[in-house]
Amino acid sequence: MTKPASTAGAGLRDVVAAPSRICFIDGEQGILVYSGYNIHDLARHSTFEEVVFLLWNGRLPKRSELDELNAQLVAHRKLPSEIIAMMKAFPKSAVPMDALRTTVSALAFYDPERSDNSLEANQRRALRLTAQFATIVAAIDRIRKGLEPLDPKPELSHAANFLYMLNGKEPMDVEAKALDIALILHADHEFNASTFAARVTAGTLADMYASITSAIGALSGPLHGGANEQVMKMLLKIGSPANVDKFVNDKLEAGEKIMGIGHAVYRTEDPRATHLRKMSEEIGKRQGDTKWFDMSHRIEELVVEEMNKKQKPIRANVDFYSASTYYMLGIPVDLYTPIFAVSRISGWTAHVLEQLGNNKLIRPRSEYTGEMDLKYTPIDQR
Repeated sequence: MTKPASTAGAGLRDVVAAPSRICFIDGEQGILVYSGYNIHDLARHSTFEEVVFLLWNGRLPKRSELDELNAQLVAHRKLPSEIIAMMKAFPKSAVPMDALRTTVSALAFYDPERSDNSLEANQRRALRLTAQFATIVAAIDRIRKGLEPLDPKPELSHAANFLYMLNGKEPMDVEAKALDIALILHADHEFNASTFAARVTAGTLADMYASITSAIGALSGPLHGGANEQVMKMLLKIGSPANVDKFVNDKLEAGEKIMGIGHAVYRTEDPRATHLRKMSEEIGKRQGDTKWFDMSHRIEELVVEEMNKKQKPIRANVDFYSASTYYMLGIPVDLYTPIFAVSRISGWTAHVLEQLGNNKLIRPRSEYTGEMDLKYTPIDQR
């Protein structure tokens, strides 16, 4: 009996599972590319809606194409009334990620093309899901607070509309821009756990709702999503810039991890953190209080300095500064991971479409480490 050769380490680190034109990462150089475009260019010059088109089509849109995409997103933001009624029946104590997962799964019941698994039908599903995710997450928060969900405003961008539906008021331009950049930065990240989960499910020819529900399930785990929640909880626990040095030094002396520092792929600065650091500082200045940015920046300085002494270069990741950015935008801490999903739905759907475009069932082998050639013993003789 032959066993498959061992080709992978724990967690499939650095194993190439499939070709993809959607996203490229160079962890050593700190490079992140969406379909040929460096993330720095996109964060500085693009919009989330443009990036959605890019991920789905492999190119940036012409103006007429972007206008059409915007119109389609606006047309599909509203949720079926049956879905809103179902969400109102959720326990008020429901974890937002659980509520999101259940809601997305239930959307399959109201798909007007339920029996059509063609590429064109799945493209339309991708559009509807991307439009609706922000509406779902905002509705989850308002319903649990005893408030009615707000209808989306057609004149607002995707980012501005989410903040309006969440907070009940239109955001300042700098706030909408900050969230728009955050959505761009989180839109895709190659074959991370949730994206790979979506592709594995899509590979069985399950419908897109099942694939995205799988992705949400993977994202809900604390080793994938949720790091920025932990960063904000840490900042709230520290409470004041005056307490940062002692807190960090105590943590480092105890050998404990500082959340939001370091990344499984990047060996230099996470390029997404570059922009969120700037946005955290800018929003703080605009709001007249840079406390949360100041604390975050000082934590990063102390950890980087200590790790450099040990010749273990480490930097803040995308979660570190997104925590303070979201907090200053008035976003509840337990919505941070669902907001990650509001962005990543664009990448998840792009990967599902790519998987279905040249589908092969994803069925890896394991390296068997158990015993062999054991003989069956009757139960009374064991």
